[in-house]
Amino acid sequence: MKTNPATRTHRTLLAVASLLPALALGGCGVEAVGAAATAGALSATSAQQAQAQQKQIVDQFKTLQDAGAARAASAAD
Repeated sequence: MKTNPATRTHRTLLAVASLLPALALGGCGVEAVGAAATAGALSATSAQQAQAQQKQIVDQFKTLQDAGAARAASAAD
């Protein structure tokens, strides 16, 4: 049985045309995952910076509290 070359070409073009949207959407998925990973890394960095700042503020508050207690003790003497 002979196949028509025009039909074979038509099927090849149809297959290629069917793959193009899938490839395009696959590329978008990779980009979205990359963007999510970047956002996650930035969020983690921000959280670490916030924790460091919180520790610094708590340490300063404790220092001021201790100084206030020492002043109150010396005033009581």
